[in-house]
Amino acid sequence: MVFQRMAKTAIAARSPKAAAALLTLAGLAAAFGAASCCALPLLLAAAGMSAAWLGGIALMAEPHRDILLAIGALCLSGGGILLWRQQRRAAGCGRNGACTPAAIRALNLVALLIGFGLLWAGYSYV
Repeated sequence: MVFQRMAKTAIAARSPKAAAALLTLAGLAAAFGAASCCALPLLLAAAGMSAAWLGGIALMAEPHRDILLAIGALCLSGGGILLWRQQRRAAGCGRNGACTPAAIRALNLVALLIGFGLLWAGYSYV
């Protein structure tokens, strides 16, 4: 009984830390799908890379582009809010506190910026 209660507490304590990363990854995937039909092939071609492998993804994602844009915006915004809350908590955390490591927060920020860039590109290049 006590072990179950401790396990539930440990799971509940880890969930907010992982929620920002999960929302960011979901938003990044949705933004990638939204940008795969139009913007991403142009950006990759401008960088000198091949975009032929995006054809299958673009065919599946193109009919759902508006939904992917909305899901991407919601998930990335939620991930950004949770990252902001983690940053605030980390500022008050001591040296031995149980905060999200700075490297994880920085990686999450980079993923958010890439996701918002893809989302903007998917919205602009129709």
